[in-house]
Amino acid sequence: MKRALLYGIMASFFFSFTFVLNRSMQLSGGYWMWSASLRYMASLPFLALLVWKEGGFASAFSAMRRNRLAWFVWSMVGFGLFYGPLTFASQYGTSWFASATFQITIVAGAIMSPLFGQAFPWGNIAMNLLILAGVFVLQLSAALSTGAGAVEGSIWLFLLPTLVAAFAYPLGNRKMMQICSPEITATQRVFGMTLWSQPLWILLSVLAWRQAGPPSNGQLLQSGIVGLFAGVVATVLLFKATNIVRHNPKQLALAEATQCGSVVFSTLAGILFLKDPLPSGLGFLGILLIVAGMAGGSLLSVRYQRTHVGKSAGKRSELE
Repeated sequence: MKRALLYGIMASFFFSFTFVLNRSMQLSGGYWMWSASLRYMASLPFLALLVWKEGGFASAFSAMRRNRLAWFVWSMVGFGLFYGPLTFASQYGTSWFASATFQITIVAGAIMSPLFGQAFPWGNIAMNLLILAGVFVLQLSAALSTGAGAVEGSIWLFLLPTLVAAFAYPLGNRKMMQICSPEITATQRVFGMTLWSQPLWILLSVLAWRQAGPPSNGQLLQSGIVGLFAGVVATVLLFKATNIVRHNPKQLALAEATQCGSVVFSTLAGILFLKDPLPSGLGFLGILLIVAGMAGGSLLSVRYQRTHVGKSAGKRSELE
């Protein structure tokens, strides 16, 4: 479990580049469709190289051939319905506001547990409600003050796509974990999902070219960085984390909850490098509630694991 938590926290650091650089590209006039499509186009060669180094091409393509439709559908959900709406929403909110609101994905992942034959992680419900309260307070701060993070009059254009993204990401990931055999590594899974989602990114790039012309050199560079840091490093780390605890709903929910770390990282980077306005008092309270919910869930899970392992060890010693 410690390894899963470490991978998850590291993933949250690299994933924060998504929010910061998407916001940076938007502020410099970059078109959101280019930001979305270029990330996954840029990450595909890196992922192919990693799979090649693992010697995993044959097994990856064999797994994809057996379930073509499933790979296509859930790749579109997990990556397409996740990143397209999230990039669109970046036009209407600061990097820290986008990152904090996206943390509703933690609650979304827990809600979906029964869909995959797992028990609902009731032990985490209080912490999940705390995270939800933080998101609500954050939205309230945006409604009361445009300086809180959202562009005036655009809260729903920001919130609705972010909610779609927050549910699509864990749904696609969990469904692909269910479809793939244990022999398929996290890197192979990310590569396959990136490959199968390419039709969407090609379509978006064609539309972007027609509506906004070619991307600038700055957008190409920043999209490449997002593709490497978030599309490859962060996604592989998170998928490894969730793969380690895939059969334990409590620990799986906690591994997904580590993405709260991106709130802290993107807040600091946005304020320092993009001159994002500081969160208001309510905004800070919302962020604190979200991080507290993640930290509380972590402590409860560790306590549960120690108690459970202790009881199991005690029973084994009695039998011996």
